[in-house]
Amino acid sequence: MSLIINIASPKLETIRQRGEVFEDRYLETVADIVRNVKSKGDEALFEYTRKFDKFDVNNQNIKVSQKEYDEAIKNVPENTIEAIHKARENILSFHKLQMEKTWLIEKDGAILGQKITPLERVGVYAPGGKAAYFSSAMMNILPAVAAGVGEIIMSTPAVSGVLNQTLIAAAKICGVSDIYKIGGAQAIAAMAYGTNNVPKVDKITGPGNIYVALAKKLVFGNVDIDMIAGPSEVLIIADNSANPEFIAADMLAQCEHDELACALTLVWDKPLAESIEKAVLRQVENLPRKEIALKSLENYSAIILVDNIDEAFNISNRVAPEHLELCINSPFENMTKVKNAGAIFLGCNTPEALGDYFAGPNHVLPTGGTAKFFSPLGTYDFFKRSSIISCDEKYLQTSGKMVINMARTENLEAHARSVETRLK
Repeated sequence: MSLIINIASPKLETIRQRGEVFEDRYLETVADIVRNVKSKGDEALFEYTRKFDKFDVNNQNIKVSQKEYDEAIKNVPENTIEAIHKARENILSFHKLQMEKTWLIEKDGAILGQKITPLERVGVYAPGGKAAYFSSAMMNILPAVAAGVGEIIMSTPAVSGVLNQTLIAAAKICGVSDIYKIGGAQAIAAMAYGTNNVPKVDKITGPGNIYVALAKKLVFGNVDIDMIAGPSEVLIIADNSANPEFIAADMLAQCEHDELACALTLVWDKPLAESIEKAVLRQVENLPRKEIALKSLENYSAIILVDNIDEAFNISNRVAPEHLELCINSPFENMTKVKNAGAIFLGCNTPEALGDYFAGPNHVLPTGGTAKFFSPLGTYDFFKRSSIISCDEKYLQTSGKMVINMARTENLEAHARSVETRLK
């Protein structure tokens, strides 16, 4: 397998299109599920859960009990629980810095401002089975905690009645009120519209498969959602100061996610490119998820030879990667060249995995080039802003005639008269 290509390679277009999915084949099925749960509530929710998750759900067992929480905490190794607590502290501290405050100003007889109000209830979706990543649950729960959301619920499938113990423990440690043993499109519909057992939420966040993603699209507008996440990706810019073994390890850390994951490294030194390639092909042989990583490497990953560092940044800004690593001399000075990236990792001692789990910034990031206009999930996603306006009589007298003129220019006579009646 050869990983080294140049910027003219057709492989780059294949990589760019890797997240495009023909949704039509799934859309009708998802629409039926959402429609049925909306109209039939728990009856449909329970039916789909029994069918897809092989779990005989009912009114008594749909929620995780206190006994199940306690057992999860007990069953998870002590050092993992310790790491979860420390990661929670780091993530929560970072996201508290993103909180905005209500503010007021007085100007010419008017009081203007903005009121910040946390959402009342949020639903976090957490996949089950092989994709039960407790770190993703933490990254969705803790910004809501930082924002002051009143109630945070979580849904996760109990496949054949089995729950992921680390996921349950981490969610409870981070502040979830209740966890519901439901998954898939039916869980999204239940949280969006509410049932007798599942409360309606204001916003749904969290990753999932194509059925979950399409369900989130369909319920958007009735509730808010975070984003529709595509396949994960990392782009690394490396110069001769970089250790090829480190670069290779970071590429493979991305590739082991799934077959559609993408790992790109941009270099302007061919011997460095060759060293990185050798390290990648050697390291992948010892990975437990070797087959997944190999497919990602073969189809959607590459080491790209460019002319210089400026060309590397130009390409990176066009790609707008989810994760961007700057394994170069003077990464802070060169950071100003970055226009589009979900998260930026500066220096060779800052692997992306630190951000995935522990450092503090959120790992729920825009993918597929959407970092050109989307931001990471944050505290700001869990509160709303309301404008504040209060005018005294002098302000109204001074400004009213101009408002009347503007309203009549738009042929909105009632608007004009609502001001004019006060001036009289």
